[in-house]
Amino acid sequence: MRAMSPLLLASIGDLYREGIVDTQRESQFFFFAAFLLTFAFIRTSAHMIRAQVSWWPGNVSVGGLHIHHLGWGILLLLIFGWVGVALHPGDPWREIAAILFGVGTGLTLDEFALWLNLKDVYWSKEGRRSIDAVIIAVAFTGLVMVGFRGLIDAADDVEAVVFAVAGAIGGLGIVMAFVNAAKEKFGMAILSILIPVAGFPGAVRLGKPHSVWAKLFYQHHQLERSEARFSCSRGEPFWKRGGELRGRFRRPRPAGAGRSAQN
Repeated sequence: MRAMSPLLLASIGDLYREGIVDTQRESQFFFFAAFLLTFAFIRTSAHMIRAQVSWWPGNVSVGGLHIHHLGWGILLLLIFGWVGVALHPGDPWREIAAILFGVGTGLTLDEFALWLNLKDVYWSKEGRRSIDAVIIAVAFTGLVMVGFRGLIDAADDVEAVVFAVAGAIGGLGIVMAFVNAAKEKFGMAILSILIPVAGFPGAVRLGKPHSVWAKLFYQHHQLERSEARFSCSRGEPFWKRGGELRGRFRRPRPAGAGRSAQN
């Protein structure tokens, strides 16, 4: 166990350096930690005071007036919020301001129900809203500090992948267009620019016998197959084969359909 302790501390230190220091999120981390610790401390303190633990300090009062820790939290928020916005302090004062701002946030949200209802409902049913407010604040702060940055990084990675895939598909469409044009399939070449995948069938099938592709790559048997394939109307441009193409998709009429209609 003693041997593992230095290794464990070193691993935690490496995680902190890689996840917090290298990503320049120290101020966010200090705020988050101070906020959580302050809330845990002040909530424990309130329970100790209510239980009337003799050795635990009681409530803070001035002239018989009970000062809620909400007031101290508001003062801290005002002071160090102004320091962070107006002065833009450098290290280490920025981290110190973040810690004290987190302390003020914890003190203030612990009595969220008080400033929401304008009466002391700390131990009543309405006081549960303070817990709810802290849970929401913790979730939001954790999302901003860790999750939102992770989502941005993931979005950047996805964006790079999307651009790479789109570029590859676009390049494929250009290649398909050149191949179809070289095979004198100009309609498929145009379609390949718009829909790259649609040009693939035309690119892998036989080209016309007098095309550039046939002159460069076809041997005797391939050339004979090409001449046989395009000997009829297939050799004409697609816009001149409208009747043939319509005939392929026209549904044949049942025998005797016209005769029965006349009867």
